Amino acid sequence: MRYHFIAIGGNVMHNLAIALCRKGDKVTGSDDEIFEPSRGRLASFGLLPEREGWDPDRIDPGLDAVILGMHAREDNPELIRARQLNLTVFSFPEFLYAHAGDKKRVVIGGSHGKTSITAMVLHVLNASGIPCDYMIGAPVRGLEDTVRLTDDSRLMLFEGDEYLTSALDKRPKFHVYRPDIALISGIAWDHINVFPTFECYLEQFRIFAGLIPSDGTLVYNAEDAQVRDVVLSAREGVKMIPYRMPAYRIDHGITSILPGDEPIPLKVFGRHNLINLEGARMVCRELGVDDGDFYGAMRTFDGAARRLELLAANGQTAVFFDFAHAPSKLKATVEAVKEQYPDRLLVACIELHTFSSLSGHFLSHYANTMAMADHPLVYYNPHAIQLKRLPEIHPEQVREAFNNPALKVYTDAKRLLNDLLGFNWNKTNLLMMSSGDFGGMDVPALAKKITT
Repeated sequence: MRYHFIAIGGNVMHNLAIALCRKGDKVTGSDDEIFEPSRGRLASFGLLPEREGWDPDRIDPGLDAVILGMHAREDNPELIRARQLNLTVFSFPEFLYAHAGDKKRVVIGGSHGKTSITAMVLHVLNASGIPCDYMIGAPVRGLEDTVRLTDDSRLMLFEGDEYLTSALDKRPKFHVYRPDIALISGIAWDHINVFPTFECYLEQFRIFAGLIPSDGTLVYNAEDAQVRDVVLSAREGVKMIPYRMPAYRIDHGITSILPGDEPIPLKVFGRHNLINLEGARMVCRELGVDDGDFYGAMRTFDGAARRLELLAANGQTAVFFDFAHAPSKLKATVEAVKEQYPDRLLVACIELHTFSSLSGHFLSHYANTMAMADHPLVYYNPHAIQLKRLPEIHPEQVREAFNNPALKVYTDAKRLLNDLLGFNWNKTNLLMMSSGDFGGMDVPALAKKITT
């Protein structure tokens, strides 16, 4: 098959292109900007466009389909040419659904935890020898790619993002996948640029629950009140499987779950990860994995990339990086590190980087989220606010919104870095949280410097 990717440089797009290349399909692509790691990975497979920009001459009648990335606009000249030629055009979620149409589809949804739960399920299936196609939003140790497509597997696992399918298709991605087995991990308002009210955001999850066929399965976090409300939208006949926080203990910096007489030590920690584990266990049960095999596999699971990832450590300091940016994620991650290391101080730094987090009227949702940090820090780049065309926010406004008198606010990444290097790191941990890059800061180098 021959496919052309418009906006090939995106996270899922470049991984999908590589997955098709591995299958033996012919893939070409274009983009106006491609950054690392996409650039290097595309180049290694011979898929990096020779030049950046759009060129309608790349589109010819021999293509089997054109696949659109998130920033492919209606007036893209390659898209216009594809339509003139009456070619099949997919968004990447539509293409993934088309590939998985006759497979059992498992979709992991929720405002938070979906990457981790998807990674847990993948880890267990891999350990159990159960073949599975998949799409996940972050790299997982032991897996080469974040997208895998085969003709043989009868199962496909999706991380079900609630953001828009494409600039041309306003459906949330997880509506496109139409699950046979679905999971909802938790609901906390996000993506306010697309869902301007919480009720509008909630409705997307009600629709998701309603898409499960009457002979399907819905696994859900029974400790989340919003989730308990949303799952009432499922059709009659859907198998409902609730899950809750498991019993656990922490000994000498190691978290163990307690499903029976023998504790099971884990490499991950934090209450949010433990309840995610329970959700993953319920999904794996539905896929034929017994609890003994599940727990055996989870002993070796050490998380997805950028999810409470340990960057460096010595006997008195550990440095973690986490993708946390929404209020619920921020609170859960801070509390997880503090609970795991109760005898150490915690320096916690969040970068406000998303549209929601940089919106003045949303900032109040961050109130008390960093209460467990001994030294809470917030960084944001005023230029990022300008790029998103949002009204200016001020450091005092941020301090007031977080409702934390100890909070320090930075708008200069160099000043933040200098202050971090100047800390006394004796019996003190550092937690860096962002979906951005802290103004270009080399966080792994910082971690190495303060732990050596």
